[in-house]
Amino acid sequence: QVQLVESGGGLVQPGDSLRLSCTTSGFSLDVYAIGWFRQAPGKEREGISCISPRSGNTYYADSVKGRFTISRDNAKNTVYLQMNSLNPEDTAVYYCAKARRTFVVGLRPDIYDYWGQGTQVTVSS
Repeated sequence: QVQLVESGGGLVQPGDSLRLSCTTSGFSLDVYAIGWFRQAPGKEREGISCISPRSGNTYYADSVKGRFTISRDNAKNTVYLQMNSLNPEDTAVYYCAKARRTFVVGLRPDIYDYWGQGTQVTVSS
């Protein structure tokens, strides 16, 4: 069955880096996009990055552009989110998700159907 498992979250200081991993199973990264989302307390879930199948085109929200990098390793069925220059506004639960349809990609949560359980990222001095 389809599964996504996030890992790599933690407590870091402002300016630090973290790399999140999203390990997938039950579907192919060659045909389904993967998105990264985050949700802070009291806020709506925000799409921050996604990677398209086949071409591997990447997309970023303005809030993380230039600081975060999404990548994937198809052999490991894993998608990564490298997060640099973290600041307290990046504190949230981070989720990865699988697109509902093949070859559809975007940052809207409603185009994704399967979600991981989330991993907490806390940026604090």
